Amino acid sequence: MPEVHFQRLQPKHFSLIRAVAELGQLSLAAQALSITQPAASRMLGDIERLVDAPIFVRTPKGMEATAVGLALARRARTLLEEMDEAIREVDAIKRGLTGTVRAGAVTGGAVGFIVPAIQALKVEAASADIHVDVASSDALIGDLLSGQLDFALGRIPAGIDARQFDILDARVEEVNLLVHESHPLADANDLSPADIVHFAWVMQAPGAPVRQAVEAVFIESGVQIPSNIVNTTSLLVMIAMLASSNAIAPMSREVSDLLCGGTGTGLCKLDIRVPIVVAPYHLITVKRKQMTPVAARLRDLVMQELHGGRPVPIGPVKA
Repeated sequence: MPEVHFQRLQPKHFSLIRAVAELGQLSLAAQALSITQPAASRMLGDIERLVDAPIFVRTPKGMEATAVGLALARRARTLLEEMDEAIREVDAIKRGLTGTVRAGAVTGGAVGFIVPAIQALKVEAASADIHVDVASSDALIGDLLSGQLDFALGRIPAGIDARQFDILDARVEEVNLLVHESHPLADANDLSPADIVHFAWVMQAPGAPVRQAVEAVFIESGVQIPSNIVNTTSLLVMIAMLASSNAIAPMSREVSDLLCGGTGTGLCKLDIRVPIVVAPYHLITVKRKQMTPVAARLRDLVMQELHGGRPVPIGPVKA
């Protein structure tokens, strides 16, 4: 078989070979391919000239494949299926329905907005490979700049030039104080900072935004900052401490709603008089970074969650 001629076979030729082999009639194959029978007959002749061998022979029962025809029909099925799969894969990539995305977030942002966005994306793109890092804003910004994350929900740390980022929207982080339901203050109402200062605390290290917000409430109320503190960034350590002691732990509203929403953790929120609010976090991307379609799609879904489920146009926050 002259290779140069064989390489001139086109997808339409393989489609005809497969159709005739499966249907057994040239007229039926032509109909399936939406071409006329004379056109199908001419194409079959072209194929046989290219491969320099008969592909089908006519019998009383219809078109019967020769040994060469059987081999080509078998290859045609595989080739056309691979082509169809390639088309589907390219289309999925273009529409953001496959590929890898790496997102990062502070804890409240991850629970409140990244998780719902992932659930929505998985409905559209079950095969999308999604990675989520939950960390402090310092770590998130470092990973953004090194290219390890596509986007993040976090804050721009002091000393970092914000001009190198696109900052998309903002979300104020509200904080609740969690205790075990057996805590002496679990059923108390209208608690002041003075009522809670003497208990053990478990929270992030000094300088963390949630920690700063809690300390600000004590300072503004003229009450000494708690001294009995276990420092940790681990949510599991916080939960374990709450379950085994009378400690108090500050957590974002999204996380506290999850833990106190009938999940069997035995945790509840304290009724405090003074609200605790952390500085806003933002959806942050590195300027001019080219996102894959699936990463852009997840980012858009996160933005939609930030706006209460409403689709929103994407654009940087104006300074």
